[in-house]
Amino acid sequence: MDETTDALAHALRDVRQQVDNAARSANRPTPRLLAVSKTQPAARIAALAAAGQHAFGENYVQEAATKIAELGPLGLEWHLIGHLQSNKAKDAATLFDWVQTVDRDKLVTALARHRDAARPPLNVLVQVNIDDEASKHGCQPDEVAPLAAAIAAEPRLRLRGLMAIPTPWPDLERRRSAFAQVRRLYDGMQATHPGVDTLSMGMSEDLTVAIAEGATMVRVGTALFGRRPATTQPQDAP
Repeated sequence: MDETTDALAHALRDVRQQVDNAARSANRPTPRLLAVSKTQPAARIAALAAAGQHAFGENYVQEAATKIAELGPLGLEWHLIGHLQSNKAKDAATLFDWVQTVDRDKLVTALARHRDAARPPLNVLVQVNIDDEASKHGCQPDEVAPLAAAIAAEPRLRLRGLMAIPTPWPDLERRRSAFAQVRRLYDGMQATHPGVDTLSMGMSEDLTVAIAEGATMVRVGTALFGRRPATTQPQDAP
């Protein structure tokens, strides 16, 4: 291993241990780890994949397209975890295995229309804006049920559950309340749609609390790759 690959392998082991410990302490199943790879070059993603990480999350469709093409032979699982513009729905339906940020009916229709019927259904999570933040995307809690029903009705989509990004309050107990609210919404979705199995919440700073409140998938970037340069913020073109 070179120095970078070795550092990434160590970081992956540390994060997995943290996730395992949090799950054990909360007496919950160990959640899946999604490596947030936005702004990371393909070589670093490949190095983390070589260490055993399979699923990666990207925020921007255009940035992801290049990486997915380059790393295609590795057979990785790709998740869109950033806001999806309607005009990028066709590309998202083609490129990704999961879209975690569906928050309106228009996206449901577009993703279903553009998903190749010969491929497995696109895995979809409903993104909920649990704290009603003006700066955050996501549907309102009372919109979750009808949006989930719309997704479940599309044969080219597979409803998998909920995703949320609560307000990053410095006090983790304030975040705990939001995570608990999302869990209640998730439980309601499971009762109506028994195939639902994924509650995506919790990141590097708050994954322990999220796991305690029932997360089945945590999204970790900084603890794996280190902090990103503040000036490096690629985005999808409008």
